[in-house]
Amino acid sequence: MNTNSKASKIIYWVATGWLSLGMLSTGIVQLIQMEEEVKNFDNLGYPHYLMSIIGVWKILGVIAILMPGLGRLKEWAYAGFFFTMSGAAVSHVLVKDPAISLFGPFLLLILTMLSWYFRPDNRKL
Repeated sequence: MNTNSKASKIIYWVATGWLSLGMLSTGIVQLIQMEEEVKNFDNLGYPHYLMSIIGVWKILGVIAILMPGLGRLKEWAYAGFFFTMSGAAVSHVLVKDPAISLFGPFLLLILTMLSWYFRPDNRKL
């Protein structure tokens, strides 16, 4: 598919915009350790300090994806988003959380893949 077509650019920017908002907001929630997120991490069996690490990396990943250039860094950011969201989904499945808990991770995972696939040539390595 031609990722430089007008339709591809629209898909890219819509997916990237929503992905960025999702990662930025969840990164902030993790950095400030909102009560609901602390309970979520407790339920999954993860230490609280991991929220700060993941929160910082999400925010840095959003910056890398939105800035022009930085092709290799963008690839790492997309990979990090993919691993984080797929890991979150698997974690929820393993602790037998309700299916609704998979909505957020799967939505961000799909947005990550759409943004990566439809990125314009000037945002690729």
